[in-house]
Amino acid sequence: MNTHADDGWSLVVPLKPLALAKSRLAAAAGSRLRPRLALAFAEDTVGAVLNCPRVRDVVVVTDDPAAGEALAALGARIVPDAPAAGLNAALAHGVRAVRTRRPAARVAALNADLPALRPEELARVLDVARKFPRAFLADAAEIGTTFLSAAPGVELEPAFGGASRLRHLSSGAVEILLTGVDSVRRDVDTGEDLAEARALGLGPRTAARWLPAAG
Repeated sequence: MNTHADDGWSLVVPLKPLALAKSRLAAAAGSRLRPRLALAFAEDTVGAVLNCPRVRDVVVVTDDPAAGEALAALGARIVPDAPAAGLNAALAHGVRAVRTRRPAARVAALNADLPALRPEELARVLDVARKFPRAFLADAAEIGTTFLSAAPGVELEPAFGGASRLRHLSSGAVEILLTGVDSVRRDVDTGEDLAEARALGLGPRTAARWLPAAG
């Protein structure tokens, strides 16, 4: 984590209560393992972000006490989801929490379900995003979004959920077109997604929880 550079990135990561998170994984993981995997995804995501040299700090927006405790232990700042009005409201709230302390912060939203995330790949995405007022990275399916950034003084204007790639394009955000950043694009909603993340290389917490179950 870059704790010295004033222009380092602040990343905002939203996380649902674990009892509700990753419902589509139940078919592959079962109801008992599913919330534990959701936490492992978030831990591996946040851990990788904090190891990225371009990142100054991470704010996690969540009301889940267990997740908050685990992610705070990694070094994230935990912000309660005060709006309680869905994903995009949570992201906007997280950005406000960042900019209350640093009004000129360079901010980005990142999904919490990137268990194969590599710090060096995230750094490449951040370097490109730095060139634009707002920029985003589409997910592996090229339908949704895993990353959205805003330069200092620019509103994030998040429009995540479903076909968010087109919404972010229509809002004026620049699409980041990079090869070799698959770990930043591989979010996990289903067992098939998790298999693809495994092929990329799972983070240590997800691997510890999933590989014994998957065999």
